[in-house]
Amino acid sequence: MKCLYYLAPTLDSTHVISDDLHEVGVKDFFVHVISRDEAGLQKQHIHSSNYLETLDVVRDGVLGGIAGFLVGLVGVFLLDRFDPIGIEIPSFVYYILVGVATLFGAWEGGLIGIGIENRKLAKFHDDIEAGKFLILIYALKEQEAAVDSMMRERHPEAELVAVDRHFISPFHALKREPATRPPGERLLQKE
Repeated sequence: MKCLYYLAPTLDSTHVISDDLHEVGVKDFFVHVISRDEAGLQKQHIHSSNYLETLDVVRDGVLGGIAGFLVGLVGVFLLDRFDPIGIEIPSFVYYILVGVATLFGAWEGGLIGIGIENRKLAKFHDDIEAGKFLILIYALKEQEAAVDSMMRERHPEAELVAVDRHFISPFHALKREPATRPPGERLLQKE
């Protein structure tokens, strides 16, 4: 499954694109729109994006979990090495301490991520702030050609700006395609 990123200029265009995507077999669950005008999306019954797509909760949560794990390991090593309590600590306590440190790190990382825009979407921040609508289409392999064909034929106003094979992976970098590609160059064929 790939995530196709299209920029649409208006809410009306976005609404028509959403309806046309349903006609080619893409369900509402696989179409998410990111916009400044959340009320307009809701009024038009267009599926809006969720916090996992728009914020860096997952990425920062994973990084926080890794940091917590490492801190837990260092803490357990120091506790075992210097034995400040003076009694022998069972090994399952060490596992629990590392687990708690990992969960605490993931929690803290997630809290930090709530305040940060998703790094993949940051490339489109200026366009969204300018009033454009970023449409994320999660297309199954067998739907890609139909979606691409429909978008080229019916919606030349919507610009294909990126294709992501790993939207779920918060560490995979997204490359935004230049607005002016040579004629005939197909972004989908590169993948």
